[in-house]
Amino acid sequence: MNFTQGEIIYINKPYRMTSFGALAYVRTRISRKIGVKRVKIGHAGTLDPLATGVLILCTGKKTKEIERLQYDTKEYTASLQLGATTPSYDMEHEVDETYPVEHITRELIEQTLPRFVGEIQQVPPQYSAVKIDGKRAYKLKRKGNEVELKPKTVRVDEIEVTSYDAEKQRLSIRVVCGKGTYIRSLARDIGEALGSGAYLTALCRTRLGAVSIDDCITIEDFPQWLDSQEIELS
Repeated sequence: MNFTQGEIIYINKPYRMTSFGALAYVRTRISRKIGVKRVKIGHAGTLDPLATGVLILCTGKKTKEIERLQYDTKEYTASLQLGATTPSYDMEHEVDETYPVEHITRELIEQTLPRFVGEIQQVPPQYSAVKIDGKRAYKLKRKGNEVELKPKTVRVDEIEVTSYDAEKQRLSIRVVCGKGTYIRSLARDIGEALGSGAYLTALCRTRLGAVSIDDCITIEDFPQWLDSQEIELS
């Protein structure tokens, strides 16, 4: 492998680590291995800290591939808690409101989900990396500023129920979608469409383009993987 000329590495990002944190971890170890101060590296498609799964890292001249890779179709598995919402639409914040769930059935869910397939309008989460006048929305929000984000067009190719616990009102779904789709916002919108509320309790990106989570290296295994590579220096 020649990390200076360019390589593409598939990482399974762990829970609570930022995408940049995973990148920095890998960059430090590659830089040390090849004896440079700071190898050039970037990632294709940010994952939230509370999400896990496929994170593609490109080094050296392969960083030119990042923009193309970001447009590849993505697949996620997500778990939703119905009947409540949080300000961030996930478990980063405590529940702020609760809603009725007595009327929710598997049949209602199956009837509701198809309305989210195709090109849809979606408002990004206020606690997100979307920029407003050059500043990240989540930073503005955490400072107590009001944040108003406009809806944008995103594409959802497939959405299906993988499990539903009627007693606990927990729903698991599989989603195939295009660039820029926020699964947190999708969870919020599904809850609203069900006449209730919902927030994410778990999210995993299982595929990005042709790369499956089964192709990825865990952060824990990365040092051993790196040691096993035959490396060219240039």
